[in-house]
Amino acid sequence: MSSQPRTLIAGNWKMYKTEGQAVELAAGLVAGLADALPPERELLILPPFTALKTVSEKLRGRERMFVGAQNFYPSEEGAYTGEIAPSMLADAGCTHALAGHSERRHVIKESDRFIAQKVAFGLQAGLHMILCIGETLDQRTHGSMENVVKGQLRLGLAQVNKETVTPEQLTIAYEPVWAIGTGETAEPEDILSAHAVVRKTLEEHFPHCGNGIRILYGGSVKADNAAAILGLDNVNGVLVGGASLQVESFTAIATAD
Repeated sequence: MSSQPRTLIAGNWKMYKTEGQAVELAAGLVAGLADALPPERELLILPPFTALKTVSEKLRGRERMFVGAQNFYPSEEGAYTGEIAPSMLADAGCTHALAGHSERRHVIKESDRFIAQKVAFGLQAGLHMILCIGETLDQRTHGSMENVVKGQLRLGLAQVNKETVTPEQLTIAYEPVWAIGTGETAEPEDILSAHAVVRKTLEEHFPHCGNGIRILYGGSVKADNAAAILGLDNVNGVLVGGASLQVESFTAIATAD
């Protein structure tokens, strides 16, 4: 396998933190990780829209620390009440964005086709896109993990230019839905098998760079299991939910060894 990009430690703050609370948390992370973030790692914070600008200002000038958005609408501008365009995210200091998170799929009811539009449009707009995929408990119980993961991956990347995409532009996050916010974490063998499926599918879809695209694990990642997860084959980082909302726990994850 070719050399991998830096390990990515991403924190999805979801619908938590007012602007003031978000700035306080970001300041705490900057102070705690100023000299402690391992050189082979990058930190990504995904705050709510209302805090993007101020959080990005807190991280300005900090090497290997980035701000991303949890969502956007795939259009440059227009009559889309309540939506945010990629250019607005960039203006607020964002370099990354999510698409396909299970809560967008299952709660907001976003389709694979719409998710694919967001991935392709975000890349074209210059954002580093993180495509989230993962099976439900029912799908896993019925032995459908591999088919679900392959299907979501192929559909989500269907509109991406296969010839020009690079590992610096795209990341995949495997998040088993049954492990998100439940306290349940996939066993090492579950993570290994799922990430192996993702890697093989990426190599088939992008023969020139599929072996270098980062694959994150997400699903009840905590300070006490982060090191073990990060040590697994084909795990190039983590996407953290609840544990990213506190300075101590997220700092411990970012520095876990």
